[in-house]
Amino acid sequence: MAKKRVAILGSTGSIGRQALDVISRYADRFEVVGLAAGRNTALLAEQVAAFHPKVTSSEADGAAGLRAVAVDSNPDILLAATDGAVAFDAVFAAVDAGIDVAVANKELIVAAGELLFSHARASGGRLLPVDSEHSAIFQCLRGEPVERIASVILTASGGPFWNTPAAEMRDARVEDALKHPTWQMGVKNTIDSASLMNKGLEVIEASRFFDLPAERIHVLVHRTSVAHGFAIFTDGNVVGQFAPPDMRLPIGYALAYPDRLDDHPVTDPLVALGGAADASATALGFERPDLERFPCLGLAYRALREGGTSPAALSAANEIAVAAFVDGRIRFGDIAVCIETALNATERGELTLAAVRAADRQAREAAASAVDAHSLAVQRKPLR
Repeated sequence: MAKKRVAILGSTGSIGRQALDVISRYADRFEVVGLAAGRNTALLAEQVAAFHPKVTSSEADGAAGLRAVAVDSNPDILLAATDGAVAFDAVFAAVDAGIDVAVANKELIVAAGELLFSHARASGGRLLPVDSEHSAIFQCLRGEPVERIASVILTASGGPFWNTPAAEMRDARVEDALKHPTWQMGVKNTIDSASLMNKGLEVIEASRFFDLPAERIHVLVHRTSVAHGFAIFTDGNVVGQFAPPDMRLPIGYALAYPDRLDDHPVTDPLVALGGAADASATALGFERPDLERFPCLGLAYRALREGGTSPAALSAANEIAVAAFVDGRIRFGDIAVCIETALNATERGELTLAAVRAADRQAREAAASAVDAHSLAVQRKPLR
């Protein structure tokens, strides 16, 4: 069997590093042909020495470097694992070339998912989910007729603030927001998990991947992150996917698709479901999210229902707000306020790539203005 050629955008990030870990264990199945990183050129150099890709790029190479890795390296599959909008052109170019894309970039699907899936249908390239929740639903729906899907359920860990009083959460420190209870992720995704915006963006992603409206996509909080997603069918049957909280599992599934890897899974049933080896039982509890305490999730549902360029505005505003929080310019509780302000200020247009870019730019400007307004309050009352 010929090796599958893999290119990675965002190779030095959390998803990129875990993907290379998977690939390193299956040297007989995968060949790395392209790697693109941002500023971490030292780690990129180490990855190049280990995997010998044909094409590489760093932040200094700009959009042309990303496109070269995505297309000119001639991959069978591209893993899109950058944050934000930086790789939009490269991913669209890969899809238009008929290359399969494993998508770990939430912002890409949120902002331009409808357009991207339209391009994929025209070219024959496949878009495969990497987020654990969408991978779960993708697996639950495999082989099922679309008309028999009643709804889907995404699970959320609840992040580090699930049981934190609202007033205390409003003034939470960055280091507290980064204490995720189950997953190891990059800074932005971890902050988004703390605000539940991560789950809100995933709701919009689910709508694009599975062609479902907002009212048929549900979120339940599941603290142990063992159950990742469910599909509810029209006959009342519910199918779920369970696995330990390890991103290498959905990454490996996407890279190997339509096959599976032979990874010698744990045979102890409780350990396989996230329990301890010496445990006699494990819990599978679920709770409804509180949209008043976690308004970012509600804003994401609003953007999905509004449609058009609203999801792009939501995603762009969130990037600005999260970066401002990490930099200590606003409080954690101001993130949702800045996003809502930007949503209200951004014009909603027809869905074209030009309109997505315009909404992205306008939302960033509006969110930056909101950050400036709220940063004064932070200066008067420093973060703890």
